[in-house]
Amino acid sequence: MERIEEGDLIAALGTALGEAAIGIVRMSGRGAVELVDRFFQPFRKGQNLLKTPSHSMRLGYIRNEDGEVIDEVLVSVMRGPHTYTREDVVEINCHGGILPIKRVLDLLLKNGARLAEPGEFTKRAFLNGRIDLAQAEAVLDVIRARSEKGAEIALRQLSGGLSREIGGMRDELKSILAWVEAEIDFPEDVDQIPVDKLMERIDALIARVDGYIEGSRAGRIYREGLKTVLVGKPNVGKSTLLNTLLGEERALVTDIPGTTRDIIEEAINLEGIPLILMDTAGIRGKAGVVERLGIDRTRAAVEEADIVLALFDVTSELSEEDRDVLELIKDKRGVVLLNKIDLKERRLDVDLIRERLGSSYVFLEISARLGWGRKELGEAVLNVVGVSKLAPESAVLTRRRQLEVMERVRESLVGAKCGIRGGMPPECVAIDLWDAWTQLGQILGDTESEDVIDEIFREFCIGK
Repeated sequence: MERIEEGDLIAALGTALGEAAIGIVRMSGRGAVELVDRFFQPFRKGQNLLKTPSHSMRLGYIRNEDGEVIDEVLVSVMRGPHTYTREDVVEINCHGGILPIKRVLDLLLKNGARLAEPGEFTKRAFLNGRIDLAQAEAVLDVIRARSEKGAEIALRQLSGGLSREIGGMRDELKSILAWVEAEIDFPEDVDQIPVDKLMERIDALIARVDGYIEGSRAGRIYREGLKTVLVGKPNVGKSTLLNTLLGEERALVTDIPGTTRDIIEEAINLEGIPLILMDTAGIRGKAGVVERLGIDRTRAAVEEADIVLALFDVTSELSEEDRDVLELIKDKRGVVLLNKIDLKERRLDVDLIRERLGSSYVFLEISARLGWGRKELGEAVLNVVGVSKLAPESAVLTRRRQLEVMERVRESLVGAKCGIRGGMPPECVAIDLWDAWTQLGQILGDTESEDVIDEIFREFCIGK
């Protein structure tokens, strides 16, 4: 991987464009301090930026080429290598209106800087060795976190938790490889490798890999959220439940069947679990043309969903519409919500529902109207997807790229075991072990292709 050329000066907005208290324009690269100093007039004489100590701020004006004041600003000077990018970094804190920060950025771009590419500041931090690729991905995960747990996982990865564990696995592989290669290079001088001990060490690595593969489900859930669909017959309480979970009147609630004819999609945080929740049209046989279109969309939403929340009214007998719902969701997994338990009447045959759906569903009694069962619903969702609550110190894989790499690592380790069992030459075993070592390096970015790295950083916004 090539390092960034010296003198390549980038600039971008560090905050969203719009009205706010503060707007930040940031620069990185050789000449950043010198460029801003050309247009900065400090309030106090002698406080030019060239003599300003690192990690200090100066108050003054930014003036254009004609000497006109663009804005009153605070300029932060941070000198490499003790910066985010390990280069000289300057941040200009402007007033947060659109015009001031745009004029300051335009001034810098006209006088030697270029507009940063998406994620280029973080990419420079990676290329200059301040963070590895797993930590760089964690930066984006922090920004996009949908829940406190998701942010916690991302921050743990950003601080190097996953990187240290992957590095430890690579060190163990190198140790095993040294053992194998010694037998290859010095077969007459080295004792034959004890097969049982070698297999034991490889098995221990496979167990760690399996733990990461299993834990990746939790990482992706907390990072991306679960696509969750609410289904049930008309007037069973879907929209009421949606409003209760959201804490606001988002969905229209009436006694008229067929009120919800389109998919209502909302992101909610349910006891720390991010859900992309879709309220759908009620399933019923006799429906008008427009309502039928809504039901067709419901069927499509169920197909795409990760889990289903299926509502049934405990005060009513199982109707033909309820049976249509059961037929629709029988091949999915989710939570059966037995609604209206605040009412005394009980007429629903719950055992029949259990029989039709099998073990793919967890059953939970709720009152959508009164909000009963919200906390238990979060626990039920975790139960359905097979994710236990993570230990505070757990490092998990949060991205599909990382999971795919770990699956390939497992294949290589299993291949090495098969080679040992089959009496293959140590050279063949070494190839599989080196493959596993190389694959692990892809998670950290040491051995990942440049195309993949570029694709990762294109996910970032400009300025980060």
